[in-house]
Amino acid sequence: MIKLRLQRKGRKKRPFYHIVVADSRSPRDGRIIERLGRFDNVSENQELTYDEERIIHWLKIGAQPSDTVRSILKKEGILYKMHLERWGKSEEEIQAALDEWRAAREAKTDDKELNKREQQRAQLKAEEQEFKKQLEEKAAAAAKALEKKKEAEAKAEAGEESDEDAEAVEATGEETAEVEAEAKEEETDEAEQPEAEEKTEATAETEEVEAKAETDEAAETAEAKEEAQPEAKAEEKEAVEAEKPVAEEKEEAPEEPKAEAKADEEDAKAGQVSTDMNATEAIDHIKNSSVDELEGFVPKDEERVTVQRAWESKQEE
Repeated sequence: MIKLRLQRKGRKKRPFYHIVVADSRSPRDGRIIERLGRFDNVSENQELTYDEERIIHWLKIGAQPSDTVRSILKKEGILYKMHLERWGKSEEEIQAALDEWRAAREAKTDDKELNKREQQRAQLKAEEQEFKKQLEEKAAAAAKALEKKKEAEAKAEAGEESDEDAEAVEATGEETAEVEAEAKEEETDEAEQPEAEEKTEATAETEEVEAKAETDEAAETAEAKEEAQPEAKAEEKEAVEAEKPVAEEKEEAPEEPKAEAKADEEDAKAGQVSTDMNATEAIDHIKNSSVDELEGFVPKDEERVTVQRAWESKQEE
C-alpha cells in the first residue's frame, strides 16, 4: 500500500519532517517514492510547505495519508477541496467556499488565542493574589506574636512593680524601727553625760599628745609624697603612650562589621528563590538572568504555573 507520511529529519531535540510518498512496508528513514513538502512545528517559524497538486494526485490514485498527514491536509483545506470537486462544483465556487472556510477558521483561531491569553492573565492575577494573601497572613501572625510578647512584658513589669511596693513598705518599717532605736539611745546618752564629762577631762591631755604625734607623721608623709611625684608622672606618661595604639585599633575595629554586613546582604540576594517574589517579579528575574545564575532559583515547591512555564522556556533557549 502507498502511504503519505512524515519522514523525520534534523538533529536531536530539533527535528523537522518531510511529507513523502512511500511504501507502507519500507522503514521510516528508508526509500521513498516522492517528496511532497516540508513540515516544521518545533522552530518559531512553524514552517509548512507542500505541493498541493501532487498531493491531490496521489490521493486520487488511492494513496492513504497517515493520521498526522491527514490532520495537516484537513487544516489546510485540501480534503475539503477534494470533497467539493467530487460534488461537481466549479473552480469559482470551490475558491469562494475555500475563502469563506479559511476566514471562519482564522476567526476561530484568533478567538482561541485571545481566550488563551486571557486565561494566562487571569491565572497570573490569581497567583499574585494568592501570594499577597500569604504575605498578609504571615504579617498578621507576626503581629499577633508581637502583641503576645508585649502583653507578657507588661505582666512581668506589673509583677516587678508590686515587688518594689512590698520592698518600700518593708523599708519604711525598718526606718521606723531605726528611729525608735535612736530615740532610746539618746535617752541613755543623756543619762550617761555626767560620767562622760569626767572622763573627757582625763582624756583631753592624752588626746593633745596623740594629735602632736599625728601632725609630725603627716609632715613626714607629705615630704615622701613630694619626692615620689616625678616618678609617678613618668609612669603615667608611659601608660598613656602604650594605650594610644590600643585606642587606634579600637577605632579601626568597627569597619569589620560593615564588610560582614555587606557580605551577608550579597549572600541573602544570591540565596533568594522564586517563592520569595510575586509571579511578575519572578518571571522578570528569570528572563533577565542566565540559566547558570538561575540554578536553584525555582524550587520544587513552586506551585505557580506561570513561573514554571517561564523557567521551562528559559531552559529551552
